[in-house]
Amino acid sequence: MDPRAILLWIENGALGTWIRESNFVFPAIETCHVLSIVTVVGSITMLDLRLLGLASRERPISDVLSDVLPWTWWAFLSAAITGSLLFSSKALEYYEDGPFRAKMVLLLLAGINMAIFELFTKRDISQWDKGKTPWRVKVAGAISLALWIAVVACGRWIGFTTS
Repeated sequence: MDPRAILLWIENGALGTWIRESNFVFPAIETCHVLSIVTVVGSITMLDLRLLGLASRERPISDVLSDVLPWTWWAFLSAAITGSLLFSSKALEYYEDGPFRAKMVLLLLAGINMAIFELFTKRDISQWDKGKTPWRVKVAGAISLALWIAVVACGRWIGFTTS
């Protein structure tokens, strides 16, 4: 089946049409999406700055992780749901939009960076949690911070490239 046909089916469905045609629903969902993204990026930034040794240096990284990650995950779930709802209102237009595609690629790269951190980098956290942060941990934090800044920039750019 043609991807464009699927996208048109999504956006012309009852949900996509309702979101697109309502004077209240799209802005309400977008507000929730922005608040969710702010929470995701804010919590990840706190962790990344700790990984880089630029903030909360007196706290073990494991404490920062346990404090911020629940917020990050709940906010990410909310952002994914609200983002999907927004996407359903103009699926074909978003799909063809360069900044939207860039945002999706950047989100994927941020997820890969996080998976590498969780599976490999964090494995020996007990050895460096309270001491000198290894360079690979700092690299993971720097990459994460750069990716999330780029995600936000592309997300904002979408508003200027779609109608």
